[in-house]
Amino acid sequence: MNCKLPGRHSLFWKLACLLVAFCLLMIWLSWSWGRYMEERNQFLSDEARGTLTRYAAEADRAWRQHQREGVDRWLQSMQQREKSWVGVIGGDLQSLSSQPLTEKEIEHLTFLRGLDWPIHKKGRPWMRVPFPRDPSAGSLVIELPERFVPGHYRVFWRVITNGVIPGLFTLLLCVGLYRLLVIPLNTLREQANAWRADQLNVRLSSRATNRSDELGELGRAFDHMAERLQSTVALQQQLLRDLSHELRTPLSRLRVASESEQGLDALRERIGREVDGMQRLVEDTLQLAWLDTERTRLPDEAIQVQALWEMLTENACYESCWPGGQLQCSVDSSCWVRGHLNTLAQALENMLRNAIRHSPEGGVVTLGGRRDGNYWHLWLEDQGGGVAEADLERIFLPFTRLDGSRPGDGGFGLGLSIARNAVQRQGGRLWAQNTGAGLRMNMRLVADDGGDNDDAIASRLAPTVSQCRPQMM
Repeated sequence: MNCKLPGRHSLFWKLACLLVAFCLLMIWLSWSWGRYMEERNQFLSDEARGTLTRYAAEADRAWRQHQREGVDRWLQSMQQREKSWVGVIGGDLQSLSSQPLTEKEIEHLTFLRGLDWPIHKKGRPWMRVPFPRDPSAGSLVIELPERFVPGHYRVFWRVITNGVIPGLFTLLLCVGLYRLLVIPLNTLREQANAWRADQLNVRLSSRATNRSDELGELGRAFDHMAERLQSTVALQQQLLRDLSHELRTPLSRLRVASESEQGLDALRERIGREVDGMQRLVEDTLQLAWLDTERTRLPDEAIQVQALWEMLTENACYESCWPGGQLQCSVDSSCWVRGHLNTLAQALENMLRNAIRHSPEGGVVTLGGRRDGNYWHLWLEDQGGGVAEADLERIFLPFTRLDGSRPGDGGFGLGLSIARNAVQRQGGRLWAQNTGAGLRMNMRLVADDGGDNDDAIASRLAPTVSQCRPQMM
């Protein structure tokens, strides 16, 4: 199994970056917020440290100024300020006041804690705060007041740290995933619902189609599918309207002929001619609809254009009574193209019949070409005077007749439409341009560097050419 890495603009990298950023953010949050909460729950606050340090400075000043009497008076004042046990001891752990320490108080002196120490013990620990000026002279010992004991909101902050904050960041991750994935999918769903409601003109916003990831490709595919669907439905509706309009004329002539007093032979001839015309119209319309809606590419093979031209001109000269010298070819035997033989033959047949029909008496129709990289650029020129520049594209529309001829009078305006669709289905291109003396039909076909011999092509072309009918513009 081949493992191919996603492209640079793939949705995979956006999702990966989003998840990696989320994980790093959660790790940073756990580390930084954990340290902050540890200080809040295990260490004294700045307010507590400041208060205890100020008490130690007051005790130090009372000892230096009045010795034991000063310490006694200060301890009496502290009883009114704090409800905790307060004492002042010297460097030998003896009381500096006139009141000696009890055995229980001496026992507490072995578990004194400093201001910067973590407080893990439950309850109210005993703190030792050295004198600011001379720490060796003595220290303040105090049972930590209840208001200074850290961790009062330990359960609350644990809920915040382990529940609320991760939940909020997870919600942000969900919002990012929603904007990245669900919103574009909702847009595609809305477009699909619009199609279901026969609103085929609805298109995605440029924000959805301009994305460079897989969802952008999917959006562009949806728009392309909508355009194809809309054009197909429009073409079918147009063909149905045009077909009904074109059938109206021969049906009217049939009704007039059936009500006339002409002989049976003339009536039979008229009915046969009108039926043949309607049959050709229906077949050409169905073929044009098939060529426009069928998207699979036709199987191709190597085709020698010179051999194809010889077979087509032989049949055209027989039907139009043109001498062979008026149908000229400047393409030599080295011109080989890739294409579907029957379809390419019919396309070139339609263009040739159209050129003969619009060329003046004694005019010349010429097939030329040149190699253009991996393609052959072929052109078919007539001397019919050309068409207006505004009609160069319109002549490829179904049922377009610029000369105002009656429907079925030599053609129904489907020949060039069928030719363009046939060439496009083979990976080529067909367009028209004026040369001044006439009209040039340009074809761009995929080149082939080798192929079958001429006899094999001729054998395959013979039944194809015999089945081709004139297709007029």
